[in-house]
Amino acid sequence: HCAVCHGAMAEATPAWIKPDAEGFYPPPPLNGSAHAWHHPFEQLKKTINHGTSGRMPAWKDQLDDQQVEAVIAWFQSLWPDQGYQIWQRRHPH
Repeated sequence: HCAVCHGAMAEATPAWIKPDAEGFYPPPPLNGSAHAWHHPFEQLKKTINHGTSGRMPAWKDQLDDQQVEAVIAWFQSLWPDQGYQIWQRRHPH
């Protein structure tokens, strides 16, 4: 589900930091090179479940809790070790 927009290895597009003609930002990378690691676990789940005010759709009707948590675990596995360790210290759960 995520790879269609975020890339096969969660790398996104190089232009993700620039809004498009409609003012929306492209999907950011989830591989630790953008801001996903700044968000607590519950916020990551909420974003996946409910989407964003931009173009990210809500997945709550397609993915159950276990699948959402598996998605988060997958893209977190792509984060650099140091980034993941910082995330764990900032957002214990």
